[in-house]
Amino acid sequence: MAHQINYNSKTGTHSFMSVKEKAWHNLGQIIDHYPTSSEAIKYAGLDYTVEKRNLYTHYEDGELLPDIIVPNNYATIRMDTGDVLGVVGKDYEIVQNREAFSFFDEIVGGGDGILYETAGALGNGERIFITAKLPGYIKVGRDDLIEKYLFLTTSHDGFGSITAAFTPTRVCCNNTLNATLSNMTNWVKIRHTQSAQEKLKQAHKVMGITNTMTDRLNDIFNRWARVRITDKEVLKLVQKAMAPSREVLQNVLDENIDEYSRQFLNTVEKVCEYAFSHPTQQSGTTKGTLFGAYNAISGYLQNVKTYKSEEAKLKSLLFGNGFNKNQTAFNLCREFEKKGDEIFVMN
Repeated sequence: MAHQINYNSKTGTHSFMSVKEKAWHNLGQIIDHYPTSSEAIKYAGLDYTVEKRNLYTHYEDGELLPDIIVPNNYATIRMDTGDVLGVVGKDYEIVQNREAFSFFDEIVGGGDGILYETAGALGNGERIFITAKLPGYIKVGRDDLIEKYLFLTTSHDGFGSITAAFTPTRVCCNNTLNATLSNMTNWVKIRHTQSAQEKLKQAHKVMGITNTMTDRLNDIFNRWARVRITDKEVLKLVQKAMAPSREVLQNVLDENIDEYSRQFLNTVEKVCEYAFSHPTQQSGTTKGTLFGAYNAISGYLQNVKTYKSEEAKLKSLLFGNGFNKNQTAFNLCREFEKKGDEIFVMN
């Protein structure tokens, strides 16, 4: 799996920091304490600024001419290395890495209680990411703890918004238990426009999402830990959750359908193997429970499934296909809680 972590040839370091534990790619700086935001920026090699610079062309109608400014378009330049990170329009507003970290500080009132765990840059430094642990837990049953995380990513290349997401993660197996509840999402997106700085100040909205999600997920997960489900029902639930959408099936050529079917059956087998035999699925809150069935799917997507890169994994789990599969599983579990195995015979 390609890591895509930025390597700064001037400093000879990778732009990544992690607290206490090495990441899977074994790169970057491992520190033994939770840093402040200003320390995290330095440890992760994110203490650089980005500026917009004019774009020029030297040709017009095939004739070589002196510098001609390209109107309404600019290059974003990383000032410490001189790398061009992207091309943006005149309304694009740069959000510096330090400003992105200050967004996290504002969420919990000046950084009190927030624990920065990982941070880094990808590519030439055009995309940065931060994960931070918030105070407190969601407690399921007597001994199953779910930590509360915020994830932020932003870019300097003109693609994508500033995105902050709430990601509850089960402690014992690092499962990201993402789900969208009725009438609310788990993330906030902010465009790189001239109002971006104003919107960054609205950090209370993210904290409001976190608090609401925490309370509601706490109730839901504890109910699911008391709902029994048989192995046969787990299999049916996994099959429904991991089934491809109609749009995907329409794009599968007839000559490839057998191979696609084998891949689907293999995926179902791996999810069920995780559900029935993985050590983290043997506690009283998970073994034979609806909460355990949901964990099996999220656990497969987080810990078993392979991705092209770490960035692809993050995008999939937070906003893409991985999130959608998690969401489908979450919705099916809510239906099973209400109707039992009737959901397997419904259209």
